[in-house]
Amino acid sequence: MTDSIRCYIGLGSNLEDPQAQVRTALEQLTSLPDTELFAASSLYRSDPVGPQDQPDFVNAVAELNTRLAPEALLDELQAIEQAHRRVRERHWGPRTLDLDILLYAEQQIESERLVVPHRFMRERGFVLWPLAEIAPSLILPDGTPLSKLLSLCPMGTLEKIGL
Repeated sequence: MTDSIRCYIGLGSNLEDPQAQVRTALEQLTSLPDTELFAASSLYRSDPVGPQDQPDFVNAVAELNTRLAPEALLDELQAIEQAHRRVRERHWGPRTLDLDILLYAEQQIESERLVVPHRFMRERGFVLWPLAEIAPSLILPDGTPLSKLLSLCPMGTLEKIGL
């Protein structure tokens, strides 16, 4: 795909067969217009962030090449979430599917609908470790090597559970 932007998408689920939710979403990313799925990490099990009265999460990271503008990509990702019956009942609560734009090339975006790089990615092992699996030499837009962030964010209870 020529003139495309490399971006990274975080995927997560903790309801209704989370592994199947994430695998299906990865498959659906291949159908996005003007977009190609370049790589996908293994699946990881992680403890919930925020309210602890919910099931563990299954997470992954996908690398896309896209010609979609950032907000058009966000619209497509939210449409996939809706197809998975995503309901936003409480902040950081349980969900069938969560798709987040982590990085969009080297761009730094702050709009009403979208903040890229993702606001919390630097401190979340369930983002950093799968990201490092598919892009180990990645440098963030501010010049920080992903390897440095990994050294500050141990895996802890994060567990690789499969492809």
